[in-house]
Amino acid sequence: MFMKSHSPGHNRRMTRERKTVSAMIGIYCRDIHAGSGNALCPHCSELWIYAKERLDRCPFQGSKTTCANCAVHCYRPSMREKIREVMRYAGPRMTYRHPLLALFHFIDGFRKSASRPRSPAS
Repeated sequence: MFMKSHSPGHNRRMTRERKTVSAMIGIYCRDIHAGSGNALCPHCSELWIYAKERLDRCPFQGSKTTCANCAVHCYRPSMREKIREVMRYAGPRMTYRHPLLALFHFIDGFRKSASRPRSPAS
């Protein structure tokens, strides 16, 4: 079986996290903002771009827990509240629409929250 090679910032765990967040925002946008197909409304699109950027810069990468259980809160407060609203709404619906992503997200929530990794000495 052919295995994809992943660059350091794009391991399987983070790829799955991106898919999960994208699916949650998609569910929320389609149901609440009447988004159509895969197109997100401007507000949800902005949230997705911000969330993706935060995931790309996550200091824990493949060893991270879910963001809700993380020791480092990297979202600015206004965006944190928006993503919480999305997750409160979409979380229960993920079980039906994306059962595997929901299961893995549930399991990832049991990961231990590590302290912030130290940056290498300059």
